[in-house]
Amino acid sequence: MFQGETAITIDDKGRMAVPTAYRDVVARECGNRLVFTYNPYDAGGVWLFPHAVWERVRDKVLKLSSVHDSNRRAQRLLVGAAAVVEPDAHGRVLVPASMRTACNLEKKAVLLGMGEKFELWSEQAHLAQIRRTIAPDELSPEMLELDL
Repeated sequence: MFQGETAITIDDKGRMAVPTAYRDVVARECGNRLVFTYNPYDAGGVWLFPHAVWERVRDKVLKLSSVHDSNRRAQRLLVGAAAVVEPDAHGRVLVPASMRTACNLEKKAVLLGMGEKFELWSEQAHLAQIRRTIAPDELSPEMLELDL
């Protein structure tokens, strides 16, 4: 559903505009509702899910046993911090202040379409991510099967 990299601006009130290419999809297929939450795997980024996709993710995360510390951390980062937003008449959504602070999301940011969700990164964190290459010893078995 979502793919590509878009440079965006977060305004002084903490709002970002949903790229125009996605606004119809967000309105039609997402019920005009999106959910911000932390990325539990990469510090410095947040995820933005269509509401229906988020509900499936949330339900899976909440089924994890809270006996394990990593499960509790995932539940806190994903479900505990989740914030439902709806684009305004200009297609803007408010990025939660706590997430802006925790991830150093300031004026310049990058929105990545990642299939069923978006990733939102500060410009600097995004540059650091794309400058990292994947070393041969880091390749997963699935990646070894890719014909790239």
